[in-house]
Amino acid sequence: MSADRPLSEVKFLTVAEVAAVMRVSKMTVYRLLHSGELPAVRVGRSFRVPERAVHDYLRTSDYYRTG
Repeated sequence: MSADRPLSEVKFLTVAEVAAVMRVSKMTVYRLLHSGELPAVRVGRSFRVPERAVHDYLRTSDYYRTG
């Protein structure tokens, strides 16, 4: 995520939305969050993931490097 990008322009996704984009279960998303592989902001008991972080993760994943 770019540090000079205004927060008002950052789109945050819920765990369910991330799971839908990645086509994985919510539990898989929680594992990625807790391991630190996917950055997130904690809001109360919920996580919010910057949309750009999801795209960056997918772009750099083993699937796309070997596919």
